Amino acid sequence: MLSTAEAGNKREEFAISALLEQIRLIAEQVIQAMGYPGIVFLMFIENLFPPIPSEVVMPFAGFLVDKGEMSFAGIMVAGTLGAVAGAVAIYFIGIKLGEKRLRNWVERNGKYLLMSEDELDSTLETFNDHGKKMVLLGRLIPTIRSLISIPAGLEKMNLTVFLIFTLVGTTVWNLALAGGGVYLGKNWQQILGWVDTYSYVVYAVLGGLLLFYIVQQVRKRRNA
Repeated sequence: MLSTAEAGNKREEFAISALLEQIRLIAEQVIQAMGYPGIVFLMFIENLFPPIPSEVVMPFAGFLVDKGEMSFAGIMVAGTLGAVAGAVAIYFIGIKLGEKRLRNWVERNGKYLLMSEDELDSTLETFNDHGKKMVLLGRLIPTIRSLISIPAGLEKMNLTVFLIFTLVGTTVWNLALAGGGVYLGKNWQQILGWVDTYSYVVYAVLGGLLLFYIVQQVRKRRNA
């Protein structure tokens, strides 16, 4: 028999799976009903509401290309336009949030994350130095690809530069997903498993880097 905790985890996994399946069905219905504008809409709100993943939208659109119902150029333009528009919306949310509010939050709660204001300054300085690379590479990582627009807005990154690197990263991401959808055809959902594996590897690497950072901070504090 399953323990109470295991049973609870099973129910949670089933609920998440059911939610994702429902989202997938809704995304398919929107694209089939609205066509290219539906892709623009879904890719826009993907940035604001990440549970609607591009990993569903673009591969399914690629499947429709394989069926002859859409053109590859059309889904790429629609998907990239929607994603870039959503990224710009998040960018302006970052500007609205402002560094002062973030700094106040770190002052109150940063100790729980082993982050001081000096370390926040260092992080923002790093973004200033490497912001272009971070925006570009961030577009290739699920979840982070939406959130990376916030520090860009906080630091008031040049909008034209932000748009260029967002456009490049987004195009690469959409090209891989849409191309996979065309290649796999009716089996396009296999991409979801591939993206999950890719995500686990990326998050494992990021988790290792985060752990290294925390250990370094603890050592610094002990030495101080």
